[in-house]
Amino acid sequence: MTNAQDIIFRTLADPTRRALFERLCRDGEQTVGSLTSQAGVSQPAVSKHLGVLKQAGLVRDRPDGRLTHYSALPDALAPLIDWTSQMAGFWQSRFDDLEDLLRRMDQ
Repeated sequence: MTNAQDIIFRTLADPTRRALFERLCRDGEQTVGSLTSQAGVSQPAVSKHLGVLKQAGLVRDRPDGRLTHYSALPDALAPLIDWTSQMAGFWQSRFDDLEDLLRRMDQ
């Protein structure tokens, strides 16, 4: 696993961060206040989670006066997509081998 994949997995392993990222992907750009209203944690906690997401390259911020708007960068998930594709190929070949073995056992 590459360092980029590891960072993204670690970042999204936290359920609060994952929920914030999913919400930004689904609903688009939002302020910290808007995200906090449905996060179930305090504003400082949301800000800290957003900082971790930003450091991992999963979100970007856009200052606008006293407010900061955050948006998701879903293309940053590319390393995870690559990893899951590799794992899918690995498991598919294992399942094919198992299927062949079961066929031979049935004969």
